[in-house]
Parts: sequence; structure tokens; C-alpha cells
Amino acid sequence: QVQFVESGGGLVQPGGSLRLSCTASGIIFSVYGMGWYRQAPGKQRELVASMTPYFNNADYADSVKGRFTISRDNDKNFLYLQMNSLNPDDTAVYFCNKHPYQNDYWGQGTQVTVSS
Repeated sequence: QVQFVESGGGLVQPGGSLRLSCTASGIIFSVYGMGWYRQAPGKQRELVASMTPYFNNADYADSVKGRFTISRDNDKNFLYLQMNSLNPDDTAVYFCNKHPYQNDYWGQGTQVTVSS
């Protein structure tokens, strides 16, 4: 049984910042690549950022590069996403999961709304 629980979303004005957190249970967290995904209304779920195990190499979608930072704390089984300079196009439900995705169930996600 694998479970992901996301938190930290909310309503923020354009240009603002949020920090999302994800905790994973039921897996040996440190050995898996992890990613943040998001789904906006009427759109497909997309990968926003990912981080490999061991060397913690990060990769980002072009739309968020330079604004978002992914990190992980293997001792606490936590994944984070620091989001800066938010714009309305970032509005979505954000999820964490393995990357590459391995068909684990999705959590409830956390809503991020960017609006003035």
C-alpha cells in the first residue's frame, strides 16, 4: 500500500509564493524518483518537477523553470515544492507521486489558486 498526502496549497496573488509538502508512506522513499504533477481544469495532468534518488538531480517543466524548486528529505519521507513568482497559469491541483510514474494511486492533491 502506497499513500501520498499533499499539503500547503492555498490562494495567493500573482507574484506570490507557496511551499507545498508531500509525505509518502508504504515505500522505501529514498530509492524512488519523485515528482510533482499538476492538473488544471479541463487539462491533462502534467509533470511539473522531478527529482532522482541518490544524486537528487532535479528537472523542471519549461513553464516553471527558474521559479519552482523541488527538494526531498529522505529521513522524513517528505517531498517539497517551493513555488515563487506564481502566475494564474499555475492554478491547478498539485499532486506528488513517483517519477517515473509507476501506477500508484494518486492522493487528493492540494489546490493552488493564483488570482488577484
